[in-house]
Amino acid sequence: MDYQAMLSRWLERAGDDPDLIRELTEVQEDATAVSDRFYRHLAFGTGGLRGVIGAGSNRMNIYTVRRATQGLADYLNATDLPKSVAIAHDSRIKGERFARETARVLAANGITAWIYPRLEPTPALSWAVRHLACGAGVCVTASHNPAQYNGYKVYGADGCQITPEAAEQVLAAMEQTDCFDGVKLADFDQAVAAGTIRTIPDACLDAFVDAVLDLRPGNDVSQLRLVYTPLNGSGLECVQKLLGRMGVTDVTVVPEQEAPDGTFPTCPYPNPEIREAMERGLALCGQVKPDLLLGTDPDCDRMGAAVPDGQGSYRLITGNEMGILLFDYLCRTRIERGTMPENPVAVTTIVSTDMATPVAAAYGVELRRTLTGFKYIGEQIALLEAEGHRERYLFGFEESYGYLSGAHVRDKDAVNAVMLACEAAAWYRGQGMTLLEAMDALYQKYGYYRNGLISRAFEGQDGMRAMEDLMASLRANPPAEIAGRAVTGVVDYAKEGTGLIPSDVLEFRLAGEGKLIVRPSGTEPKLKIYLSVRGGSADEAAQALDALSAGAGRLMEQGAAR
Repeated sequence: MDYQAMLSRWLERAGDDPDLIRELTEVQEDATAVSDRFYRHLAFGTGGLRGVIGAGSNRMNIYTVRRATQGLADYLNATDLPKSVAIAHDSRIKGERFARETARVLAANGITAWIYPRLEPTPALSWAVRHLACGAGVCVTASHNPAQYNGYKVYGADGCQITPEAAEQVLAAMEQTDCFDGVKLADFDQAVAAGTIRTIPDACLDAFVDAVLDLRPGNDVSQLRLVYTPLNGSGLECVQKLLGRMGVTDVTVVPEQEAPDGTFPTCPYPNPEIREAMERGLALCGQVKPDLLLGTDPDCDRMGAAVPDGQGSYRLITGNEMGILLFDYLCRTRIERGTMPENPVAVTTIVSTDMATPVAAAYGVELRRTLTGFKYIGEQIALLEAEGHRERYLFGFEESYGYLSGAHVRDKDAVNAVMLACEAAAWYRGQGMTLLEAMDALYQKYGYYRNGLISRAFEGQDGMRAMEDLMASLRANPPAEIAGRAVTGVVDYAKEGTGLIPSDVLEFRLAGEGKLIVRPSGTEPKLKIYLSVRGGSADEAAQALDALSAGAGRLMEQGAAR
């Protein structure tokens, strides 16, 4: 490709955003920087777009957003779906601008754009799609990625992220679209006056919070002391509304992380899975001494937590642990109150903890496992709804801090998770236990499960190719043992017969109740290795996980060398 010609064209045509012109002018003599910006179009998958904010076809900017939206509009206009789309954005850099550009393109294509008047959580977008009977939804967010990223998540009429089939059709339309000459664009103010761009009313957001509150098991939370951080994201409004309605009055918000700020000044990686993101909240816990620290990521679909460790400090709860705690609490409470549905169903993913299996069995709950991605959990809810038994859905979770206890939305919902965590913490407090002590009791009952995650980045133009080569090597030459444990079985999820749609995932089952799963990320050039072990004690499980982690590193090195 003639990257310099592409650069020249963008310098001539990208005047709607002066930031892009400045960036291209600064890098035009750097061949590597130029090629990285233009060697491809930013990948569009079932999650939509996600990438570094900047200039070029391989960056997040108003032109790549417009092109994606034109593809979405062409797709929607070719279907019988309602010709309306709900739009939201979080606190990320240029998020509001990207949301407005999305609305402009939709309006120019005869599609009504419903846009939230201020930043709101991703689950509130999923809710709005269904509440307003839209044909699709768009949330401008890069979730928990670093500050230089933004993204464009696309949702179907069911409020779930679009299916692979729909994504392929949107992509096909995008491939026929030039980002400068192939996009229809309306004037924003004129479209508002014409009614083709409309504001989502506050009543819609209030109805979302009401729907979350309707899922309460109903335990008293009035004595709970809480520290909360929205990590400079979109969660504050909905979480404060929720807590106020629940009766949680002793709430301290981490002041440095309260206001929306897409630069995330206190943590370069605003992910509640990462200790650094929660450090300000942990420090505040030392002063406030709460029962619970909760943090939501920038688009408020993931929730992290820390609880007293009994030694004057606080310990972070992993995503798997919180999933098990909430799952057990829901089962226990609904059985006690006589509200457990017949033939209840819980859903988790193939990379989430195996501890969910014995917990589900203990309560008579059918456990279904899906591929990684909450959209697949949403699909299971839709299947139950289609069968006329939506009430059978009890709970879904994934190891990456996503939880959902109702069918009100079809994506992970940190507002819902905050409600559940507060209820569970308050209930256990009434039993004289912290959530950490409750987790220890569950380990004693079901075994000490430990999970780990190793991420290996493949940066640059050759990164995706190197990642593909590594996966091909592991398929062609699967290991006989990992970390001294025999490989007792290999599941290649790219093949038919797994019960799931084909996906580029390899699972190595190990002797002694362990497994290792290798999965390329669907949104970034990164390979993820999921580790799972079970031990008879906490120390035994920790040692087994350390050994498997070291073995996974050697496996990756050997695979790359082949």
